[in-house]
Amino acid sequence: MSFGSGKTKFVQGVLKHFGLENEISSPTFTIVNEYNSENINIYHFDVYRLADSDEFYAMGGEEYFSNGICLIEWGEIIEDILPKPYTKIIFKKISDNPNVRELNIETIN
Repeated sequence: MSFGSGKTKFVQGVLKHFGLENEISSPTFTIVNEYNSENINIYHFDVYRLADSDEFYAMGGEEYFSNGICLIEWGEIIEDILPKPYTKIIFKKISDNPNVRELNIETIN
C-alpha cells in the first residue's frame, strides 16, 4: 500500500453503499472510526502508526472483528491476527493519472 492510493476513497464508497454518506477521513490519529447504519456496523481502521499486532490487541481491536465490517488500512501490520477468511485488497497507482488505480483482490483462507 502507499499513501494517496485511494484507500479512504474506497471506504467512502463502501459507506455510501450502506447509506452512510457522511464526510469521512482516514482515522490515522484515532486508529478507528465507527459508522453505524440501521443494519450494520462498519469500522474503519488505519493501523499505520501501530508497531505490530500486540498494539492492536492492547487497544482491544480484535473485539471489533465479530461486531461488523472491518475495513483496515495498512492491514499487513496486523495480518497475523486477522480472522480468516478475509479479503485483501492492494491499491496501486499505475499511471500519472491521479484517478487511475489497479486493485489486486484476493481471499485469504
